Amino acid sequence: MKHLPSPLWIVLLLCVSACAADTNTEEEPSPPPNIIYILADDLGYGDLSCYGQELFETPNIDRLAARGMRFTQHYSGSTVCAPSRSSLLTGLHTGHTFIRGNKEVRPEGQWPLPDSIYTLPEMMQDQGYRTGVFGKWGLGYPGSEGEPNRQGFDTFYGYNCQRLAHHYYPYHLWDNQERDSLPANAGAAKGSYAPSLIQDRVLDFIDDNRDRPFFLYYAQVIPHAELAAPDSLVTGFAEQFGPEEAWQGTDAGPNYRQGNYESVERPHATFAAMITLLDEHVGEIVAKLEELGLTDNTLVIFTSDNGAHVEGGADPDFFDSNGPLRGYKRDLYEGGIRIPMIASMPGTVPTGETDHISAFWDVLPTLAEFTGAPPPPDLDGISFLPLLRGGAQVKTHDYLYWEFHERGGRLAIRQGDWKGVRYNAKVEPDSPLELYDLATDLGETQNIADQHPEVVARLDSLLRVSRSDSEDFPWIVAAGK
Repeated sequence: MKHLPSPLWIVLLLCVSACAADTNTEEEPSPPPNIIYILADDLGYGDLSCYGQELFETPNIDRLAARGMRFTQHYSGSTVCAPSRSSLLTGLHTGHTFIRGNKEVRPEGQWPLPDSIYTLPEMMQDQGYRTGVFGKWGLGYPGSEGEPNRQGFDTFYGYNCQRLAHHYYPYHLWDNQERDSLPANAGAAKGSYAPSLIQDRVLDFIDDNRDRPFFLYYAQVIPHAELAAPDSLVTGFAEQFGPEEAWQGTDAGPNYRQGNYESVERPHATFAAMITLLDEHVGEIVAKLEELGLTDNTLVIFTSDNGAHVEGGADPDFFDSNGPLRGYKRDLYEGGIRIPMIASMPGTVPTGETDHISAFWDVLPTLAEFTGAPPPPDLDGISFLPLLRGGAQVKTHDYLYWEFHERGGRLAIRQGDWKGVRYNAKVEPDSPLELYDLATDLGETQNIADQHPEVVARLDSLLRVSRSDSEDFPWIVAAGK
């Protein structure tokens, strides 16, 4: 056998080694990103220390914000629970989304989303994601076509019914389509604190799906009334807030734990304790991602379903829960619908703050683009993924629209810095439209409609064409339409 001359042999050996090295160093395709969407319940714009809260701290959420993007002009789908969630999961605002109010079905649950609606979790399933929802549902009573397992979620644990989710020591939760009885809460006992049970299932879901892409929708019940938290956390704030006047609620009788809120001895200390626990839960999720090496491949979004509430002994004025904003839950002023939102994914989402105007109906198209999914047609939302990737957000909304079906009917519209609001809209559909300039009057204190009739006319025209009729959530059409 002939031997290659020594110099040529060395050259060929080096070429083979280089080719092998090139082959070995080729990057394998990155796994699809995980998505965790954490939705607090009735958390006000000013209820996080990174958004200005001064009476307690939220260090874990603050750290999430520090390594991600903090939105200052993000809006909920509605000013109450069910329609806000419907907007989130369908990519449609309340003039088009199917669920437009908190319509209840006794004995347990709310009006269901129909099978015909293509939802965010169904889109994620079609992309090969494992999907889970934990916490509060509110979009279809047990056994209906709207229950979570029929709307795209592989796993559900928590409250089906919003009314029963008023209570932190419920008699049962739902484990997919099976009732999970909680005997430790029988009668007036308080042995099983539901948010802690749900948190355990959330961490298990992340563990169980560490090796496959997952979409986790965590619909927290904290800090929705009633006010209730573990004694150890409440005690920690008791000295800070001093003696308090107890709030008297329903502690016995046929309505006990059926929706009416229980009494609370220390409302301020308990509220602070609840958000402290919410913050701890977020910290545990972040720690779990770090433990599993999933941090850099997981988009975490934290937000709230609407503004702060004034129920069950809650005192948003004491805590300045809405910061500079006017109004509370059930208002369509900024305090009812402008909410904190934080997005974090190290190496993908840049750090800092954005004043990009966005809303719940933008989440579905954003996650569609993020995962490569084809979004359903005719959405109201616009993807803000370019912003999350550090690029320029070219596409923006011409305007945002809300309708609220309680308290005589309420409408709101935002176009640029102009904000139009009409209350008692079902009773007086042609009543004057209030007008505010959010650039100079964030607190909506000066109605300047008389000074800008052309703006009022334009916004009023948009209000009248921004909805479709709904048999299940009817609206009295304005005579001037």
